[in-house]
Amino acid sequence: MTKVLHDLALATPTFLQQLPVALPVSPDVFVVLAVVAVALVLFVLQPVSIDTTAIALMVALILLGPWTGVSPEEGVSGFSNPATLTVLAMFILSEGVRQTGVIQILTQKMESFAGDSEFRQLLATVGLSGPSAGFVNNTPIVAVLIPAVMNLARKTGTSPSKLLIPLSFASMMGGTLTVIGTSTNLLASDIWAQIGPTGEPFSLFEFTQLGAVVLAVGLVYLLTVGRYLTPARITAEGSPTDQFGMADYLTDVVVHEDSDLVGSQVRELRRGDLDLDVFQIVRNGRSIVRGLPSERIRAGDILSVRASQETLEQVIGDDHLDLLPELLDAADDGHESLPEGFVPEHHAWNQPPAAADANPTADENDENEDEGDGNAEADDANVETSLTEVVLLPGAWLNRRNGVAGFERDYDATVLAVRRGNEVIRQRLRDVRLQGGDVLLVQTSEDVLDRLRADNNIVVSSDGRWEEFDRRQIPIALGIVAGVVGLAALEYLPIMVSALAGVVAMLFSGILRPADAYEAVDWDVIFLLAGVIPLGIAFEASGTADLIATGIVAGSAVLSPIAMLAAFYLGTAIITEMVSNNASVVLMLPIAVEVAGQLGVNAFAFALAVTFAASTPLLSPVGYQTNLMVYGPGGYKFTDFARVGAPLQLILTVVTTAGIAFFWGL
Repeated sequence: MTKVLHDLALATPTFLQQLPVALPVSPDVFVVLAVVAVALVLFVLQPVSIDTTAIALMVALILLGPWTGVSPEEGVSGFSNPATLTVLAMFILSEGVRQTGVIQILTQKMESFAGDSEFRQLLATVGLSGPSAGFVNNTPIVAVLIPAVMNLARKTGTSPSKLLIPLSFASMMGGTLTVIGTSTNLLASDIWAQIGPTGEPFSLFEFTQLGAVVLAVGLVYLLTVGRYLTPARITAEGSPTDQFGMADYLTDVVVHEDSDLVGSQVRELRRGDLDLDVFQIVRNGRSIVRGLPSERIRAGDILSVRASQETLEQVIGDDHLDLLPELLDAADDGHESLPEGFVPEHHAWNQPPAAADANPTADENDENEDEGDGNAEADDANVETSLTEVVLLPGAWLNRRNGVAGFERDYDATVLAVRRGNEVIRQRLRDVRLQGGDVLLVQTSEDVLDRLRADNNIVVSSDGRWEEFDRRQIPIALGIVAGVVGLAALEYLPIMVSALAGVVAMLFSGILRPADAYEAVDWDVIFLLAGVIPLGIAFEASGTADLIATGIVAGSAVLSPIAMLAAFYLGTAIITEMVSNNASVVLMLPIAVEVAGQLGVNAFAFALAVTFAASTPLLSPVGYQTNLMVYGPGGYKFTDFARVGAPLQLILTVVTTAGIAFFWGL
């Protein structure tokens, strides 16, 4: 296949040269535009993950090198690019800060300040997330603040929906404070160094004054107009089952002695089209939650199940089960023994609990030794289970899991419902393919919750318990970050070198283990950066950027330079909603610089407009990672982001354009 493509690449230019009519545009431009068109379709429709599309784009540009001008060495240069390595280092540095607990301490201070006032809660949320995002990656900031915001909302009766969109928007705008605030800024800096007239990347605080204005204006909007536009989709009152509407889907059933289910493993209940999940077995006063799929069902077991009313009626009729609530209602006080012959006479249902626990019969001892019994009941006697909400963070890791079934298998937990935006999925869960931003209602034990808390790809959103941190490491971690920033700001070291030196310091100081460092990196972002960087090379080498810029200038002759600047800002913001922010920078920044050159105006101003617009996509949950992170926990509709974000996007278009003209001129 490779040989065929290579031969075709060599033959086609010769063929094009022999055409009787000269093409108005170089065939190189046609090829690059075709590759871009296919990539854009894949980015928008996402039949595969975005990082997969980026790597495919890189490979295509290399294979089509005779037209694109991208050599194999240039094609893979994204992996060693300073922007890619700096982003990787910043992920690790952010994790080092998180693991000291400093963000959690600030969050506790935030809760104390906020009290019962919704305005103060909103002020504390955006006031903490915005400025800190200029120096620490905004993804871990939002990940830590989601459970804090939800717990605060639950305690005070505030809808978490009123706080979560502002949390995401503030963290995005805070990222414009410094070059290291977002991966987009770092990538834009690298592209500017390659194509800008100075040949130098952005300095650390190159545009901090403008970022401060953008953040200040954005926070004022979120605290005033935005506060009233943000909907309250989720009520803070009620249990998780109430918020997921599970009242009609969760119940307990008791197994008859002559039931066909006796002796079957729990996993066998998921037969054919039967949509039923067992998430707990109560046996002799003990709860069994570990290893449920392999647990064998016994007569008298109480099965806690998730099922629709239709499924319950079918199971109860076919398999000799009874609804526990009906049995208890039939008894005078809820504690009388079950009808004669329903279960063996010696079973705990017909004895006081103490007797059953203290004097197990020979039959029960025999049953405990049956092959395939998946649990040691003594180990489960003290197991505490709970219903917990967990948020799945966006990332390539989701592609490795086989949907809900894979999650349950990996974590030994039972998923009872999935919230995706304002949609709650309660049926056919085994067919659901999980996505970033999904909120899962899970029934699990405390030891599994500890595993979930330790997973960097998951946020336990309803978690009221803080992790244990070594607070003595806080001064060291903050000192390392301050050193990274200081060395870069004073230009003693390039940003990439100082960031990597900070990573080494984190590892040698013991704040992070190597395993923690690897897990902290959002690898889909790294592969996305490495994949799209060669596209910028192709745009320049093939003349595509120059051709598009010429067309824009010719078609917009009536626009003043400042109007053109605003158009680039708004256009980049809209494109970023459809493709990734890093891809939009690679596409738009070379064109913006070419347009500025042909207009004879300040190219740096146009580069900043593209950079700021790509860093703040406010119109949809898929435009930016933090938007997707709050989409499920807030129970938002897709259009809620545009409802709050569209006025702010227009305001920022004016503010950013005017700020660029004021600070740097045109």
